[in-house]
Amino acid sequence: MTLFVSFEGPDGSGKTTITKIVSEYFEKKNQPVLCTREPGGIRISEKIRELILDPEHEEMDDRTEALLYAASRRQHLIEKIKPALGRGELVICDRFVDSSLAYQGYARGIGIDDVWDINMFAIDGFLPDLTIFLDLKPEEGLKRIGVRGYKDRLELEGDVFHEKVYQGYQEVIRRFPNRIKIVDAAQSIEDVAADVIKIIETQLSYE
Repeated sequence: MTLFVSFEGPDGSGKTTITKIVSEYFEKKNQPVLCTREPGGIRISEKIRELILDPEHEEMDDRTEALLYAASRRQHLIEKIKPALGRGELVICDRFVDSSLAYQGYARGIGIDDVWDINMFAIDGFLPDLTIFLDLKPEEGLKRIGVRGYKDRLELEGDVFHEKVYQGYQEVIRRFPNRIKIVDAAQSIEDVAADVIKIIETQLSYE
């Protein structure tokens, strides 16, 4: 059945791993699934991703960053997400608009409302049916990233920035309590995946 699910969380919260596990679970149940990511997912948006996350682009202005995310999101939405939903697929997306609200709106200090307006223009008010926030304290997420090795431009930001990102997410959750469901990402991968699958299956049963 058609459902648009986005995954959010601080860096290192396990979104990429969980989206893969959850997608494979539903595919095995013969549910058509599109698993994608932001920024990226299609050719143009992947090129924008490279611009945003390249560690060498230290001079990038905060508003430029926000606008690039919105531009990438627009192309991704019209070229990949909406067509998949039109085909009756379950769409699972690693990040969507809430990331911009937390990272650029709150942590960068642009303002959640201003970044919301930029993105509403970009996506024409099209929001996920369900958003799952993988809740992990920023210090733990940074430890996980450290083990991984390579860090992108945003992951290289200091501890203060990542703490602000987490605070930003708390504000976003407060604003959208009906859409956003929280899962404890400090659990084992198996337990996190089980919790997420239960939430999505419950939502699908309502559709």
